[in-house]
Amino acid sequence: MNDAGDALEPREMRAWIAFLAAGHLIDYEIERQLKRDGGLSHPEFEVLVGLSMAEDNRLRMSDLARLVMVSKSRLTYQVTRLERAGLVRRTGNETDRRSVWAELTDKGAEILARVRPGHRRVVRETLIEVLDPEEIELLGDALGRVAERLRRR
Repeated sequence: MNDAGDALEPREMRAWIAFLAAGHLIDYEIERQLKRDGGLSHPEFEVLVGLSMAEDNRLRMSDLARLVMVSKSRLTYQVTRLERAGLVRRTGNETDRRSVWAELTDKGAEILARVRPGHRRVVRETLIEVLDPEEIELLGDALGRVAERLRRR
């Protein structure tokens, strides 16, 4: 049963629908570019980027899951696919036998270098160039607050 007090106001509904549409359409364009340029899905790209930013290009799987904001089971699926493609390797830790690490391979770094220019182009064309500098600042602040609130849950 829906309480009328819970209904979104027209301006709220407009913002929500625009957010959903823009997010889906931008993600579609990014996915197309990543598949075309490197055979990667967007989540696989995020894993490679996360590893590339880490010290020695490696992270504990649990830390990587937090970084790319996916469940451990979803990350295991992504890393397995990347490992089969030779882009990532899993290793153990000599001092902590329970932890498993994911490490970016040379081939993974090469694929990442190949897809990054196109990824940046798509982000610029679909989002950055559409907005003026003040809107970009406002969007970053607003969505940053949303993300921070959700991370605290």
